[in-house]
Amino acid sequence: MRKWKIALGAAVALGAISVASVHLLDMGNLRLSTGTAGAATPAPAAFVMPVPVASVVKKTIPIYLDYAARIEPIRSITLQARVPGYLQEQTAQDGADVRQGDVLYRISPDDFQAALDQAKAQVQRDTATLDYARSNLGRGTELAKSGYLDKDSFDQRTSTLREAQASLALNQAAVRTAELNLSYAEIHAPFPGRLGRNQASVGTLVSVAGTVLNTLVQLDPIYVTFNPSETDLAEIEQARAAGPVDVEVLLPGQTETSQTGELTFIDNTVDHSTGTITARATIGNAKFTLMPGQYVRVRLHIRQQPDALMVPQTALGSSQLGKYLYVVGKGNTVDQRLVSLGPTSGDLVAILSGVSEGDQVITGNLQKIGPGMPISPLPQKPAT
Repeated sequence: MRKWKIALGAAVALGAISVASVHLLDMGNLRLSTGTAGAATPAPAAFVMPVPVASVVKKTIPIYLDYAARIEPIRSITLQARVPGYLQEQTAQDGADVRQGDVLYRISPDDFQAALDQAKAQVQRDTATLDYARSNLGRGTELAKSGYLDKDSFDQRTSTLREAQASLALNQAAVRTAELNLSYAEIHAPFPGRLGRNQASVGTLVSVAGTVLNTLVQLDPIYVTFNPSETDLAEIEQARAAGPVDVEVLLPGQTETSQTGELTFIDNTVDHSTGTITARATIGNAKFTLMPGQYVRVRLHIRQQPDALMVPQTALGSSQLGKYLYVVGKGNTVDQRLVSLGPTSGDLVAILSGVSEGDQVITGNLQKIGPGMPISPLPQKPAT
């Protein structure tokens, strides 16, 4: 019995030793695994945002004043007849571009030709009468000197000569009038321009200044009229004092200049109800691109601004405090600068305050960065 108890105690002791050995072995494996994993997966580095940058450059830029404008013809007339008659022919088609002196319409000339022939016949008759009266007076003069013609008869011959002279002058004037009326049967273009839509069919009986035939407008050159504000008037007058003021015309939907001209007129009174003044530029329009009544935009080049600090407009951001730029700061971090803007020139905008020449402004990824963030400036592309 005692031996059995001794054997049982020995077995329990051996089991406890085995369990302790297994536990120590597992703890050692756990430490070894933990140490190996820590050495194989180091902590990841912080991400740095790459951003495109552009340098602040100093350049001379043109200063413009922009206005909405309307095209107006220099000359626009209504074509009407100067003599009555039946419209015989329309020699220029509707909408045709005509030169000065071109025949546009013809009125039947028969009546005017007949009147001219009659007036010329009367001149011939009066010429013959005058010749006889002049000869008769010459003979009377010799007879009066010899005493064979009394004074009353001599005065009658003198009066007859003067009447013949007056009658001839009167009928010569009638010839000129008939020639004018015959010439008025053809309606000529008084200046180069473009016809409108015909308003009188062939065969219409037209009256003097009562029947509208058509309209003619001059297209080259042409006026561009706009209304500067009275606050801009001083700058415009200063620019005019320095020399001709160039005007650029931009058609609707275009960003490039279509035609150029010169400021030629500023009215003498400011409209008190609008605070504006009427101004006008004369524009060459050889290709007839501009049409009367068309709305365009004009830019007045009033001066050059030297040493303007320019940055791309794409670099601008906006907040409740105003416009700002992100600039590459010390240690390649983001520095936010509030700026005030000047005039634009193409894709660039002038910065009046907030940056200096040579600063590098961030032009892209603006939504992904903020003040103080680390960044990686990308190499700048060479200027074109």
